[in-house]
Amino acid sequence: MASSHSSSPVPQASSSDVFFKKEVDSTKHIRPVQSLPDVCPKEPTGGAHSLCDAPSLVTDQHRWTIYHSKVNLPAALNDPRLTKRESDFFTKTWGLDFVDTEVLPSLYLPQISKEHFAIYQQEISQREKIHERCKTICPPKDTFDRTLLHTHDKSRTDLDQVPKIFLKPDFALEDPLTFNSVLPWSHFNTAGGKGNRDAASSKLLQEKLSHYLDIVEVNIAHQISLRSEAFFHAMTSQHELQDYLKKTSQAVKMLRDKIAQIDKVMCEGSLHILRLALTRNNCVKVYNKLKLMATVHQTQPTVQVLLSTSEYVGALDLIATTQEVLQQELQGIHSFRHLGSQLCELEKLIDKMMIAEFSTYSHSDLNRPLEDDCQILEEERLVSLIFGLLKQRKLNFLEIYGEEMIITAKNIIKQCVINTVSHIEEIDTEVVVKLADQMRLMNFPQWFDLLKDIFSKFTVFLQRVKATLNIVRSVVLSVLDKNQRTRELEETSEQKNAAKDNSLDTEVAYLTHEGMFISDAFGEGELPPGITDTTSQRNASPGSEPCSSDSVSEPECTTDSSSSKEQISSHTPGGVELMVSEDMKLTDLELGKLANSIQELLYNASDICHDRSVKFLMARAKDGFLEKLNSSEFVALSRLMETFILDTEQICGRKSMSLRGALQSQANKFVNRFHEERKTKLSLLLENERWKQADVPAEFQDLVDSITDGKIALPEKKSGEERKPADFLIVEGQPYAVVGTVLLLIRIILEYCQCVDNIPSVTTDMLTRLSDLLKYFNSRSCQLVLGAGALQVVGLKTITTKNLALSSRCLQLIVHYIPVIRAHFEARLQPKQYSMLRHFDHITKDYHDHIAEISAKLVAIMDSLFDKLLSKYEVKAPVPSTCFRNICKQMAKMHEAIYELLPEEQTQILFLRINASYKIHMKRQLSHLNVVNDGGPQNGLVTADVAFYTGNLQALKGLKDLDLNMAEIWEQKR
Repeated sequence: MASSHSSSPVPQASSSDVFFKKEVDSTKHIRPVQSLPDVCPKEPTGGAHSLCDAPSLVTDQHRWTIYHSKVNLPAALNDPRLTKRESDFFTKTWGLDFVDTEVLPSLYLPQISKEHFAIYQQEISQREKIHERCKTICPPKDTFDRTLLHTHDKSRTDLDQVPKIFLKPDFALEDPLTFNSVLPWSHFNTAGGKGNRDAASSKLLQEKLSHYLDIVEVNIAHQISLRSEAFFHAMTSQHELQDYLKKTSQAVKMLRDKIAQIDKVMCEGSLHILRLALTRNNCVKVYNKLKLMATVHQTQPTVQVLLSTSEYVGALDLIATTQEVLQQELQGIHSFRHLGSQLCELEKLIDKMMIAEFSTYSHSDLNRPLEDDCQILEEERLVSLIFGLLKQRKLNFLEIYGEEMIITAKNIIKQCVINTVSHIEEIDTEVVVKLADQMRLMNFPQWFDLLKDIFSKFTVFLQRVKATLNIVRSVVLSVLDKNQRTRELEETSEQKNAAKDNSLDTEVAYLTHEGMFISDAFGEGELPPGITDTTSQRNASPGSEPCSSDSVSEPECTTDSSSSKEQISSHTPGGVELMVSEDMKLTDLELGKLANSIQELLYNASDICHDRSVKFLMARAKDGFLEKLNSSEFVALSRLMETFILDTEQICGRKSMSLRGALQSQANKFVNRFHEERKTKLSLLLENERWKQADVPAEFQDLVDSITDGKIALPEKKSGEERKPADFLIVEGQPYAVVGTVLLLIRIILEYCQCVDNIPSVTTDMLTRLSDLLKYFNSRSCQLVLGAGALQVVGLKTITTKNLALSSRCLQLIVHYIPVIRAHFEARLQPKQYSMLRHFDHITKDYHDHIAEISAKLVAIMDSLFDKLLSKYEVKAPVPSTCFRNICKQMAKMHEAIYELLPEEQTQILFLRINASYKIHMKRQLSHLNVVNDGGPQNGLVTADVAFYTGNLQALKGLKDLDLNMAEIWEQKR
């Protein structure tokens, strides 16, 4: 068969193929033989390249191709030059000298015999018998021809001999793998040349391929013979099929003619009307679209106009609306292809303009004259700027305002110094150029007025900053409130929609189950709003216009996206109405952070004013100017600073510690100098004190009288007649004999207390310093009086009992005022500082101990006198004895010295102690003299002397009722 010889294209020769290389070389000198082409060459089974090379009887009948080859595969494989055919396909390249050798059996494999299968045969024999018996009892009931089945099985068996690679649908010898599998190159690449064994192997391969070809051809012929009847039946029915097709074509032609007539009579007019209505609607849409394009085309000029009037929010809204229209309604319009990018650039330009405008506004707002009563400059302009910045999410505008605040604070101080210096003739600005040096040339009143002016300007400055930031905060809070309301409305609408959907689904399910239509169940009025709107739109006439020709002048008529936004209105503290649009896409978190930043900016404004004030204060304090202030000047300065601090706290709502810290630092220096001055003054007074009773001037009496109900306040000096000084200081009705040092100490103590009232921040330091001062007075007075230091310091001849009593009375006066001082400080201390009040308890104890030591010293003086006089006492006439006369004389002197200085109760207690000492010495002397209370002569003499002593002692003023109990001088009888 012709097709069998051209079933596979002959592979092309290559330079690397030895077999074909020889053939190519032989054809270089011999002209190839051309044969007639096949009538029906088989299509190649290769890829696209093979299809391109397929022969054509019209154009390629004179061009030789591989399909002209008549050499089949067996002829190519059977080489007659080989003298020996290979016995094995795999040994064809082993050479002609190869000798088969016997393969020795493996030592590791067992020898298999029939006995190994005996057990299997015994098991399967019974099953085989049953199977054969069933075949005889139940013969097969198939009706096909046994001969045909046998023939089919045989052909199937023959086809199984053909390798599967030849039967694959994608079989192509162009594939190198397929070619190497069919024709192994080992048959043609023998290194030792062509031998008998190679020739035999090639012949064997050729015969195999020929055998496969024969099997395929036989099977093809068999299949054709089996289907010959069907082929001739198809040819016979072809004529009938053509008759059926002709009748059908005629029927279709008639039907088309009838349809064309019906279309012309009944449909063309109506369809033409519908087309016209659709065309009209399309024209309206085109007209609206053109008007929308015209409106969009005017966007840039309109934005320029809005920017010229600083309507940034309106310009941004217009840009956003235009971009939305370009993306939805005018998408794909070629003439607007660059408008979107132009609007984006314009939007960026607006961002820069708004930031520059806000910077300009901040500068003009903060640097306008502070005497201007208007706190907010152009409130509407500010609101517009803030809305625009929020809309563009430019949340860093507060940093610009903060930087402007710092610059303004510096300028305020600089301008105040310049204005003040210009009014002072003593300062030559040409010689002293620097402002700091000019400021240091001012005296305290001038500098104090300058500081007061600066503080007042800073107060106005903070009030303006607060008013401006309140406007900004109100805008931010209005946007935040709008977000919350919008979210609540959305949640409410979602809940309502969910409830409606649930009720509608339930009703629809019921109606469907009953077999009713939804449109029959719901009337027009009973349908839900969404369904009613959809139905009315669907039932509207096709010719109706979506909007009239007169109502399409605005873009809002044609799109929902460009419709007017819902707005929520509120008002600023200044009364400006705030219209918050829906396109503010800031989150609650961002708005909350921005509100906190606004409050922090107000705090920063207070800190800036305080920091600049501190620098101004430190610049003046460089030469120790503040440390040289007297008490009244520093108190005035402290009160001014405290007032400014409280004003800033009230305005800004937070304490700024920088100025308070500077004030505290200066106050500490002032307290140190204040204390050292007064301690030095007290030391000088004590070193010059002669410890004699001093007259009390009226001003000191007024000073003591001013301390009423535990309240300490320095009295104002009374002008008028001069008042004579008093002998005693009257305190709550009790006279106090004092020395001049104590009077001044009382005044110093009141100055400490008054300083605490004037400068509350130094309360703890003043308490410590006052405690130190009181301790110093106690210890130094003890050294001078009890320790007799006044003999060397002042030059006293001796320390008399009057000196001791006067010192005790002065200490008692100080002790009397210590509780008042304690209460004064306690009212001004924090509860956690109450532990410092223990200093007053320690001081009180020390003073009481000192007073007790003075009393003991007075008793000791009389005790030594009793010991000296009574040791010489003898019981003899005259009566009273000289010894008792001297004792009574000294007792009278003692009483005379202390009676006017000490209170009567203290005098009685002191003399009781002296009398006790007298009784001890008298008892010891009587025991030494062996004088007993026996009523004898000696007893009478002693009794007379004692009676004289008792009478003289009770005759002294204030000692009349003194219980002396002289019976104790006698020893009890055993």
